[in-house]
Amino acid sequence: MTTDTGEPTLTIDELAARAGITVRTVRFYSTKGLLPPPVIGPRRVGHYGPQHVARLALIEELQHQGMTLAAIERYMEQLPAGLSHHDLAIHRAVVASWAPDTVETVTPEELRRRAGRALSGDEVERLAAMGVVRADGDAYRVDSGLLRLGVQLLDVPLSEEAILAARTVLIEHSRAAAHELSQLFRGEVSERAEADVKSLSAHMQPLVVQALLTTFQRSLKEEVLGWLTDAQDGRPA
Repeated sequence: MTTDTGEPTLTIDELAARAGITVRTVRFYSTKGLLPPPVIGPRRVGHYGPQHVARLALIEELQHQGMTLAAIERYMEQLPAGLSHHDLAIHRAVVASWAPDTVETVTPEELRRRAGRALSGDEVERLAAMGVVRADGDAYRVDSGLLRLGVQLLDVPLSEEAILAARTVLIEHSRAAAHELSQLFRGEVSERAEADVKSLSAHMQPLVVQALLTTFQRSLKEEVLGWLTDAQDGRPA
């Protein structure tokens, strides 16, 4: 069975195996509303798609950040409706960026396993150009937090130069935003008790991630719509 976009679906057993969790955990997350219901096919078999995989990956990343189940529920409830699995992957990548550096040395076989697909020599070179992997003798140094996003970018119809230029823009503006936000929060906590500082720190990351993503997505949508309108009207972009 496939989705409306032609992508193959998964049974609950296949979904659990893909996410590295148990079927019982998948069902538990479903009862908590963290996963949308599956599409029911013949013989009342539930079929799961890319959005379910992406949601489980996001939940896993939030757990790695130390968030409780209740906090994860609140975070997922605040996500805009109708997010695609690509949007969810962006959320996961931004959440992962709060984590400490997770660079590991892996074998070529382990790199392919973590990427979830075979990688050609050219694709490994593109990942290296994006700063996701780096050759280390017969092994690779891999930034685990960026690997999934980097692999997805391999299928985006953009040149390597455009991807690298976009990466530079995002890094520069993200660093500027992080600096200004850190100065703002530092001023807020400078006179607070230690308990208040810890409370702010615990709530700050998911709130800032949500705010940045929402603002960025809306701004990018406006820019793309403006570009398409200009193109249809024959005006220079």
